[in-house]
Amino acid sequence: MASAFAMIMAGGFSEQLSVLTETRAEPAVPFGGKFRLIDFPLSNCVNSSIFNIAVLTQYKPRSLNDHIGIGKPWDLDRAQGGVRLLQPYQGGPYGDWQKGTADAVRRNLDFVLQQQEEHVLILAGDHIYLMDYQPMLREHVSSGADLTVAVRRVNPHETHRYGIVTLGADDRIVGFQEKPRRARETLASMGIYIFRKELLVETLQSHNYLDFGKDVVPALIAQGKDVRAHAFPGYWADVGTVQAYWEANMSLLSEEPALNLYDPDWVVHTRSEERAPAKVGAAAQVGGSLISNGCWVDGIVERSVLSPGVRVAEGAIIRDSVILPDTVIESGAVIDRCVVDKRVRVGAGAKVGDGDDNTANKAMPEVLNTGLTMVGEGSIIPEGFTVGRNVVIHPGSNEQTFGKKKKIASGSDIGVDLR
Repeated sequence: MASAFAMIMAGGFSEQLSVLTETRAEPAVPFGGKFRLIDFPLSNCVNSSIFNIAVLTQYKPRSLNDHIGIGKPWDLDRAQGGVRLLQPYQGGPYGDWQKGTADAVRRNLDFVLQQQEEHVLILAGDHIYLMDYQPMLREHVSSGADLTVAVRRVNPHETHRYGIVTLGADDRIVGFQEKPRRARETLASMGIYIFRKELLVETLQSHNYLDFGKDVVPALIAQGKDVRAHAFPGYWADVGTVQAYWEANMSLLSEEPALNLYDPDWVVHTRSEERAPAKVGAAAQVGGSLISNGCWVDGIVERSVLSPGVRVAEGAIIRDSVILPDTVIESGAVIDRCVVDKRVRVGAGAKVGDGDDNTANKAMPEVLNTGLTMVGEGSIIPEGFTVGRNVVIHPGSNEQTFGKKKKIASGSDIGVDLR
């Protein structure tokens, strides 16, 4: 078995995830009921027999740090290897804070040089997929490549979100465009890289590259290095926008979801809190939904994902929504096509995601324009209040934030942005 250690890029902030990243780093965002985004690369590593992992943090890392801890849920609480959280710092030869993925690794080259493995697996901390890294690693080693990049086909209308690859003979990458406005190719980088450690160190020491996709990969191709592609045929989602996040959650509700969270041979591990079993009351109606541990449902839940500890009172209705932990939906409230963050209280008779007006959000019209409404962590929606579509309610909003209003029009942006 070829030797590699992993470095997971977990320091990022995503403006396009709106309220979900105002209080936490993107890899700490809850997903699929009981999981967080970081659970997927961590679980893929241990399921691939890679037990030496560094997680590089920066933006609002407390929630992420608490979740990972010493790595016990992933069998990473080890004396040799295991998981280490590499925190950002100022000072030293590189000065200020991390300015990109490659810059983050550069600031931790002392750690890289201390590792015994010959290859470095670089991963994003915010992608959803189940992947065995060993076939890619074996391919990388047997080909003698300097760098191997995992790739897959994407929708032609979404090429602007990815690094787009052009292939030559023998799966060599001969062209790379980072997030082009238009592209003929549809083969996208997954943000998964395997480097020869020696080349990675040399490249980052001798050049001031900031990002792997924008800088390092195109530069190595231009220098004539042996850069190869490894095709991945399975499910993969970059949930870097609120629409992509909502769609990825909703995809779990199909009868045979592309992302199989129930495979006993490829378990997605997570830090699970001790919660009582989910309880569905006599008056409840639940269909096509995921209901996590600790939930208490007496109302109607249709095509939705409920995270641990959510309470739905009798007479309340939730449709096509993602509800994060410990949120309370009171009697008669209606939640329609929403993402509601942790510890939100929706008052009796309130309506969130209401009406047919689909005016795009005024602060982020290109991102929030499909009728999806976002409610930030710890907010309180007053009793009888109405919230339209494509609305952003920032964390901690309450009766004082809304004033004497009884309704928030579609496309509004309410509360203080905590970023």
